[in-house]
Amino acid sequence: MTKRVFTLGIEEEFQTIDPVTRNLRSHMSKLVEDGKIILKERVKAEMHQAVVEVGTNICHNIQEAREEVTYLRKMIHDLAAEQDLCVAAAGTHPFADWVDQLITADPRYDELIDEMRDVARGNLIFGLHVHVGIVNRNEGISIMNAVRYFLPHVYALSTNSPFWCGRNTGFKSYRSKVFDKFPRTGIPDFFASASEYDEYINLLIKTKCIDNAKKIWWDIRVHPFFNTIEFRICDVPMRVEETICLAAIMQALVVKIYKLQRQNLNFRPYRRNLINENKWRAARFGIQAKLIDFGIQEEVEFRQLMDELLEFIDDVVDELGSRKEIEYVYQILEMGTGADRQLAVFEKTNDMNAVVDYIISETKIGVV
Repeated sequence: MTKRVFTLGIEEEFQTIDPVTRNLRSHMSKLVEDGKIILKERVKAEMHQAVVEVGTNICHNIQEAREEVTYLRKMIHDLAAEQDLCVAAAGTHPFADWVDQLITADPRYDELIDEMRDVARGNLIFGLHVHVGIVNRNEGISIMNAVRYFLPHVYALSTNSPFWCGRNTGFKSYRSKVFDKFPRTGIPDFFASASEYDEYINLLIKTKCIDNAKKIWWDIRVHPFFNTIEFRICDVPMRVEETICLAAIMQALVVKIYKLQRQNLNFRPYRRNLINENKWRAARFGIQAKLIDFGIQEEVEFRQLMDELLEFIDDVVDELGSRKEIEYVYQILEMGTGADRQLAVFEKTNDMNAVVDYIISETKIGVV
């Protein structure tokens, strides 16, 4: 049941970099065109031409997911090298300006830009989306309500975008600050049932706010077309092992909460506004944050909260076969997130080009 239902699908968005200038280069179309010969629908164009997205097939365990993510990263690296490009994984580029980036010719993107103008044009960010299979939409809504509480914890581990347009923003993840300008983003509200969720969607469609539910861009959502919960809150990590660790934690959280609910046990649902307080802290400070434990109404060091999260999911980890992958979290806590490591390089060199070189080298680890 667990391995059959709670499958994984992982989507990562990458930067295409000019190896001489270290700036983004808008050359995605050739990359996608060549990539589709081998990868078919696993490689996609994005709105900005310097962004390329790859997504795994449905994976039945975390080991399959690692094989697929590693393969896709290698393929994108090889395809980019053929075009004299490099590939980098970070939530934002350290100094590229969105004003200079070309937009992919596609009616869908034309429509977005017509609707949202510079908010859409400026959305030059790179994320990690993880799909976890669910039993049905009703179960999915119930799990989504509970998992919201843990989103800032997982997000803090992924923070990998401290720079924006050549500036140190002071945030560990500035990507979410850019994406916050979009409508229908952030932590979702609580929904009592799938039918209440569907009523909300149908109202937005009826009133021409959206034409389909894919324009709900929350940090987590029950996918409108697939039987999955989609985590969307994370920056794309630099290393394969970081991506796999985060995906394994997300899968374990879904399974743990599903099992609690089958035993008529549940997590207390916290208000969206309270969870947002922790999300803001995670964006600003990453794993150096103190998050709020709303149960005891106190600030708690992130590392203590992570220990509690790992204890919470411990009894489902072996069943999922993901203990080794989840324990990589200790390495993230020791070496810092991508944001911590980018900032350390800049502090040492005062050189944004060196930061870009570092991101490129980290993206290759375990791949090339």
